[in-house]
Amino acid sequence: MEWGDPEANQRLGFIRDHFVLPYVNSEHVALEIGPGGGRWTRYLLGFGQLYVVDYHAELLRELKRNFNQANVRFIKNSGADFPGVSDGSIDFLFSFDCFVHLDMHLIETYLKNIGRILRPGGNALIHYSDKSKVKAQMNPDFSENTPERMRRMILQSGFLILEEDVITTQHSSIVRFTH
Repeated sequence: MEWGDPEANQRLGFIRDHFVLPYVNSEHVALEIGPGGGRWTRYLLGFGQLYVVDYHAELLRELKRNFNQANVRFIKNSGADFPGVSDGSIDFLFSFDCFVHLDMHLIETYLKNIGRILRPGGNALIHYSDKSKVKAQMNPDFSENTPERMRRMILQSGFLILEEDVITTQHSSIVRFTH
């Protein structure tokens, strides 16, 4: 909760209520990229199956201690891949506070791999750095991304943008897309 609790932070609560909870479905499969300590994972547990994917094995071990349920699979990736996730099997893909740190080439690789696993008509939601905002410009850990760059990468990867939120967060933006 170091970066905010959706139960207490109004902006994060809006994101939870608008971009996460409406998509939770016990008959669907979800995947979370970069779950960290699980502040968003807890809202995804209602999916029939949930993959949590991270590059850092130690984070996955900690997450497993807190969310070791039959419907949750913990996957260590090698940077932008989804080992063990079947083609076209994901109904909902979610990532918050991970892509804000990723360079453009890594985001492009992730998008290519998301295209493989996202079910046609499935929803992908990514929260990313928005350097058109002053608070992002002041954060040297945030990648050099903007809504225009993100749109271009998503469209070039063959996706359709369904919704964008460039207002709710002060240093980042959110995009929901499908194919």
